[in-house]
Amino acid sequence: MLKKQLEKKLRSILATTLLMLTATAGAQDIGFSQFYANPLYLNPAFAGSAVAPRISITYRAQWPGLVSAFTTVSASYDQYFPDLHGGLGFLLLTDRQGDHGALTTSMFGAMYSFRFQVGRDIYVSAALQASIVNTHLNWNEYLRFPDQIDAIMGYSYNTGARKPDDLTKWSPDFNAGVLVSGSQWYAGLAAAHLTQPNQAFYSDDPMPMKFTVHAGGLINVAEESRRQSSLGLGTPIISPNIVYQFQKGFHYFNYGLYLDWQPFLVGVWFRNGLENADAFIFQMGFQHDCFKVGYSYDVTVSKLANASAGAHELTLGVLLPVPEHKKKVKAIKCPSF
Repeated sequence: MLKKQLEKKLRSILATTLLMLTATAGAQDIGFSQFYANPLYLNPAFAGSAVAPRISITYRAQWPGLVSAFTTVSASYDQYFPDLHGGLGFLLLTDRQGDHGALTTSMFGAMYSFRFQVGRDIYVSAALQASIVNTHLNWNEYLRFPDQIDAIMGYSYNTGARKPDDLTKWSPDFNAGVLVSGSQWYAGLAAAHLTQPNQAFYSDDPMPMKFTVHAGGLINVAEESRRQSSLGLGTPIISPNIVYQFQKGFHYFNYGLYLDWQPFLVGVWFRNGLENADAFIFQMGFQHDCFKVGYSYDVTVSKLANASAGAHELTLGVLLPVPEHKKKVKAIKCPSF
């Protein structure tokens, strides 16, 4: 019994240490596993890419094996507007770290993506995003420190850690992105935190810029493009993808392969840094009419494998009917999850 209590305390200290490192050092952005189920977070240039009004909701629980898991919820809406020659998008995100969300970060962003044609089937979308970010540290109720622990009574002492002068910070933030697409391929570049807002509580520590490069394609493996099986399945399509991200000296490579056989989709990804492997990501999704739901699980293969218990991610998407346009606009083809 005492061993279990001690283990729980140590894991709580570990979670608090990770939390305080996030609050004092250069923070890293949230990472999602279903990149294309949350397209506006991947690249603001995806705003309006589906042409029809689109709603996307994502819930992610990272490292649930720790006492204090990292949980993130995001919701977005985007649509193409012919009069604007592009798309408008809105993204809302809340990230909770530590016990009961000891450190909570919320963001609301609005973006505009201008789209133009440069070839027969080649389109370019260029986007800007403006956001407001709120970071709140719940110091009194949920933060725990090693100097508070009594060997018998548990957390019973006051901590000697210095409390920040301001527990809530508001920061403007700006992102940009560009997306190039053909009839069966797509590639993009995005840059986040262009003005590097300060979100630290103890010092002037600008948020490091994040760069994302992503590319992929669609390969029809059916003999005929409109073939449908006796089971009612659509055309089987294989989609290889790569996503590379860089932020403050950290490199993340994501290699993925989807099999889209409507109404089902399955996929597998592998994520690694320059020096170590991180995780395998297994995905599955189902789409019917205008609704789609997806689930993914990150199988951690790094040194955190035994303690973290991976990550779960659940997504829900709704594609509403396309409004009547004077000129027909093609949607950008890319995976759904």
